[in-house]
Amino acid sequence: MRDYFEQTIHCPHCGHHTNIVVDASEGDQNYYEDCRACCNPMHLTVTRNEMTDQVEVSIDADDEQIF
Repeated sequence: MRDYFEQTIHCPHCGHHTNIVVDASEGDQNYYEDCRACCNPMHLTVTRNEMTDQVEVSIDADDEQIF
């Protein structure tokens, strides 16, 4: 499984593309990171499924889900 990788995401507030580094070695995570363009907080959820060997990253603005 890829425990450490870079992912391009879109800010749910302004749509700015930014790269984040995902460290899935700690399992499931739930944290906030500020957008580099508009400084609004983005809610990131990292879910690790060891049975399917996949890591899912979801980003939202806490008011609506962005896929």
